[in-house]
Parts: sequence; structure tokens; C-alpha cells
Amino acid sequence: MDSKQVLGTASGAWGERRWAGVGAAEVMLLAVAAVWGGSYAVAKQATQQLPVLEFIALRFGLTFVVLLPALRPLFDAQWRQGLAVGGLLGANLLAIFVCETFGVSLTAASNAAFLISLCVALTPFVEWWLLGRRPEPRMFWAAGLSAVGAAMLSATSPASISVGWGDGLMVIAAFLRAVMVCMTRRFAGRHSMPALTLTAVQSGMMALGAMALSLVASKGAWHMPPATASFWWGMAYLVLLCTVFAFFAQNHAASHSSPSRVSLLMGSEPVFGALIAVYGFGETVGAWGWAGGLLIVMAAWWVTMPQSTAPRAHSVNL
Repeated sequence: MDSKQVLGTASGAWGERRWAGVGAAEVMLLAVAAVWGGSYAVAKQATQQLPVLEFIALRFGLTFVVLLPALRPLFDAQWRQGLAVGGLLGANLLAIFVCETFGVSLTAASNAAFLISLCVALTPFVEWWLLGRRPEPRMFWAAGLSAVGAAMLSATSPASISVGWGDGLMVIAAFLRAVMVCMTRRFAGRHSMPALTLTAVQSGMMALGAMALSLVASKGAWHMPPATASFWWGMAYLVLLCTVFAFFAQNHAASHSSPSRVSLLMGSEPVFGALIAVYGFGETVGAWGWAGGLLIVMAAWWVTMPQSTAPRAHSVNL
């Protein structure tokens, strides 16, 4: 199926527009990486004021409310199929965020940045496994380059990388991120929902799932969210930019780009996280870390360059 049929002719044409080998979908993904790069500090502060599962339920419950107008396409003939796809992807996202949020709370931020970036290295293999399509050789090389760069970015030296329970959760989250990208691509032709509608369904599923898990874990206990301005400003950042915009951009781009390319571009997230940490929160990143960040940027740039081989010109329909 031609990917331009997924979100409509106008949206598809916009997604296919390219400048010097970089399309609008890739630009959106880099913007998402920048936004998510600043989310770690905000989320960490918020989870210090509210339990993790309740925080996830509140964040995605608010996202669902914001996106209520986007649910109108669900009343079309294919609403059952749309709900099934959105629910499945939402359950996967909930698993990602539970592992990610608990993982960050149990390990160093540098370790978390490295381990979640393993999604970049894992995606070509997950794509091969789930979609039966062997990625281009350069995807494997670029994925390896990005993984090495993420390791360098997250540690002052090779000896400073450690492994713990939080690290294990981040590895699981990285694997689930790779699965998520491939599943979004695989299910793209099985529904006619716009990207925002799919995001709304996913958010509703995540809010309900996190609420149910929290009530079971706490035996029915529930906390009122704090009334501090910092908490709600942070929540607004997470809901509007890190969730509404980011999930829309990822769902849209996954229908216009290969899973490996999506993950490689998203792998630049640690670079933006380091820049925000240094210039926004006064943290220090040494030469080893900046060298690793350069490797990630190089890998992301490499994978966006257009193909010059003739056989790729015949592989338009996926």
C-alpha cells in the first residue's frame, strides 16, 4: 500500500515534501527529539510530587480531554477497527512509559539516556522480525554508530557505565519503543484514522490502564495532585508538547518513513537532552559526552540522505 493513502492525499503530499534529502516528517521527528530531550527533568520533578502510575494516568487523561474533538472520525464505519488498533498501540505505549518512568527513578539519568537510545540499534532487527523486511546495510552501520554515541554521551568514561534494576527496565523500554515504531508502520493501512485521532485513542487507553494499575497496586488509594504552579506548568509542557504534538508527529512520520529511519532520528533525543541540561539546568557534559553526541547527530544525518541506487526507485509501494 502506498503510504500516502494512510492520512489522505494532502497530508501525504506534505509528508513527502523534501529539502536536500530531509523531508517534513524528519523535521517533525527532530522537533520531537528536542522536546523529549527536555522532558526528563520535568517528569522527574513531577514524579517526586505524585506516584508514578498516578502521574501517568493524570498526564494521559488530560491529553485525552484535550484531544476529545479529534475523536469524531471514530464514528465512521471503521470505528471498531480503529479502536482495536489504537487500543493495541496504546497498551504498548503504556508498557513503555511504565518501564521508562520507573527505570529513570531507579538509575542515573545518563544511564537512562544511553539505554533508551538502544531503541535505535534494536529497530532494524525488530523491523526484520516483525515486518520481514531486511533494512539497508547502512541502517545497521548507522544504528551501531548511534548506539556507540549514546554510550559516550551518557558516561564520562567507559568504566562509569553500570547495570542495575533501573537499567534493565530501560532496556525493556528501548525494545518496546522499537516494537512500537514497527507496529505503527504495520497497522498504518488497517485504519483510516487521522494521526490526532489515533493519538487520542492511545492516550485514553494509557490513562485507563495506568489508573487501573495504580488502584490495584495501592489497593484503591488515590492522591490529589499538588497545587503548585511548577507542577502544572510542567504538566502542561508534558501534555501539549511531549504528548499531543510528539505522538501526532511520530504517528504521522511512521506512515511516511521507514521504522529504522524514525528510530535513528529519535535517537538524537539524548543530544538535545544534554544541551538542555547544560544550558537550562547548569549540568556539565565533558568532551567524551560531546563526542558521543556528535556521533548520534552524524548517524541521524546519514540516514536522511537520499538514496542514489536504482533499485530503491522501484520500492515505492510498501
